[in-house]
Amino acid sequence: MARILIIDDDLAFRSSLAETLQDLRHTVLEAGTCEAGLHRLRTEAVDAVIVDFRLPGDDGLIFLRRAAQMSTVPCIMLTAYASGSNTIEAMRLGAFDHLTKPVSRNALVEMLTRALQYSRVAEENPDASAAATQEMPRADSHELVSSSEAMRQVFKRIGLAAGSDATVLITGETGTGKELVARALHRNSLRSDKPFVAVNCAAIPSDLMESELFGHVKGAFTGAVADRVGRFREAEGGTIFLDEIGDMALPTQAKILRVLQERELTPIGGNQVISVNVRVVAATHRDLPAAVKEGRFREDLWYRLQVVPIILPPLRERFSDVLQLAEHFLRLISGDTPKRLTPTAAKLLLAYHWPGNVRELRNAMERAAVLSHGQFIDAEHIGLLTSSGPAPRADIDWDGNMADAVSYVEREMIVRALATAAGSRSDAARRLGISRQQLYRKLEEFGLS
Repeated sequence: MARILIIDDDLAFRSSLAETLQDLRHTVLEAGTCEAGLHRLRTEAVDAVIVDFRLPGDDGLIFLRRAAQMSTVPCIMLTAYASGSNTIEAMRLGAFDHLTKPVSRNALVEMLTRALQYSRVAEENPDASAAATQEMPRADSHELVSSSEAMRQVFKRIGLAAGSDATVLITGETGTGKELVARALHRNSLRSDKPFVAVNCAAIPSDLMESELFGHVKGAFTGAVADRVGRFREAEGGTIFLDEIGDMALPTQAKILRVLQERELTPIGGNQVISVNVRVVAATHRDLPAAVKEGRFREDLWYRLQVVPIILPPLRERFSDVLQLAEHFLRLISGDTPKRLTPTAAKLLLAYHWPGNVRELRNAMERAAVLSHGQFIDAEHIGLLTSSGPAPRADIDWDGNMADAVSYVEREMIVRALATAAGSRSDAARRLGISRQQLYRKLEEFGLS
């Protein structure tokens, strides 16, 4: 079995986690601070580390930075305060994984199994794992807001991809935040001090697209009264974001493919090949594999774009983010004195299907903030949302599997209790007649954590 180092200042939680690991026949080492954990890592044999994000003095991110300089041991970040920025930062600094408290026994076993396998491979191939983790600029905004597991997986992928120059393709419905993800990739990359240039491929006429992207020389066509460098050269050294690339015309797609493959372009009307150093991030809400089959999108470009795919889930599949995002938007609108949602308003937000996703939610909060008087937003202030109807509900198959029916009823009751309690888990647990620990387990079981 393995030697696991736990770094957490919460003695009760640390002892409980240690007991679980000992039941799994692991040897447990404990520390309550970053410095104590680093000392044990320097002086004792350790196979894996579980480190809390919030620690007295230096936090868990400081531990990751310093631990990477002395060891290749896999470090798992564990926190009750997960956010987009600290998840991305942890993964970028080399965290093996990032989990939220409370963590189930099954999740702990699965994560440790992977971490220890990684540790054995690192020991067997020391040369391959010797490269130190390179520190990058800290993310400095809260643009990406989420506490859902689906989005935490997105944050992890951003953190893992940010340090490379690999082409990224972001897919998801309109309004899910694809440009925010692209900006997060740039902000957390080595190119962060260079330009981020966004191009909406759906908003530019096809006959102007090539000039917009690649530039032109004076006299190349009627109206070309001066040279233009184009958006690729404007992004030199940085990142170019090609939004809605699925709407791009086929001739332009061919030229984009050449830029991706050769990292060079020729302005319209020019005869000089110009090298470009940019990272390409593309996004679309369209089904590109279907477009390839229909001949509307080049298959070779599709393969070249999806080196690192990132799929953004729609808001209706991560409803646990709805209230958090709504409150975030209200803070952006009102600053230090944001308006608050009443329980009735919160229930309405959670019942809605959100076909326009996060963008629609932001617009709804701006509208409600204008229409409401005083400090509270009630259901009547966001009543326009009901025009599209609530989210469709699956019917219980009374002749089907009992476990599925019970799970559906449990999930529905938890959703309703959280809506009535305006997101308060303690209040929701009391309404359901269960303990908070039971509620946490159910939230994780149903993917609502």
